[in-house]
Amino acid sequence: MLENRDYTLIIDQSASMATTDQRNGRSRWSALQESTLALAIRCEEFDLDGITIYLFSKGFKRYDYVKSNQIKQIFADNLPGDTTNLAGVLQDAINNYFKRKADGKTKPEGEVILVVTDGTPGDRQAVFEVIINATHRLEKAQELRISLIQVGADTKATKFLHALDDELQSVGAKFDICDTITLDELEDMSLTDVLVKAVTD
Repeated sequence: MLENRDYTLIIDQSASMATTDQRNGRSRWSALQESTLALAIRCEEFDLDGITIYLFSKGFKRYDYVKSNQIKQIFADNLPGDTTNLAGVLQDAINNYFKRKADGKTKPEGEVILVVTDGTPGDRQAVFEVIINATHRLEKAQELRISLIQVGADTKATKFLHALDDELQSVGAKFDICDTITLDELEDMSLTDVLVKAVTD
């Protein structure tokens, strides 16, 4: 179920990720580096050619075929700043998947996109539209899965992310392809559990 898939990790690099509200006085950014490394190591077991990593704030950067030993340098080269444009980076990741699919370069079981964010994009309606439009390009629900992992405890953000999880089909999506967990839940779950949840929820 987890093999024969590609994995893309989208990481929120907006200014709010510098907030120091994590355990032991760490910033969201430093907590995220640890989680990203752990996720990359786990995904690497299934996606042998490396994973795709995006960092996004107002704009975004894409790193292809990333191995776990490159994560530390990616974080060192990028610091939090600017606003949260989730719709733009999500659209690029989805377009990238469909382009590779058209070129016959995707894995048989499709792709999992993991979005690690504090969940406060300025473009919430646009995020819904990007995901809804993507579902209408899919042949089956399991082909593309989006798992949103919330860093921090912003209640408005939690509400928004749970709406993506629970309400997509009621507003026009062909399939429900999203699930949501918090970083706290992530610490209580094995990373395999997180990936299984992304694929099966």
